[in-house]
Amino acid sequence: MSANGAVWGRVRSRLRAFPERLAACGAEAAAYGRCVQASTAPGGRLNKDLCAQEFEALRSCFVAAAKKTLKGGC
Repeated sequence: MSANGAVWGRVRSRLRAFPERLAACGAEAAAYGRCVQASTAPGGRLNKDLCAQEFEALRSCFVAAAKKTLKGGC
């Protein structure tokens, strides 16, 4: 039972660190949000892949943050 508790303790600490790591993606999130907002402004039309470059930058940042969290590095 104690081994199971140790595992959950590590999982909880990683999950707690995740929001802090995602905070490092603020610039990418803002760029993607601006792109979507500009595309949906009055008269604008949001089409598939219109903000693909911004989305890919945000996704890459999230993936990098997740990898750091899973490795347990702080």
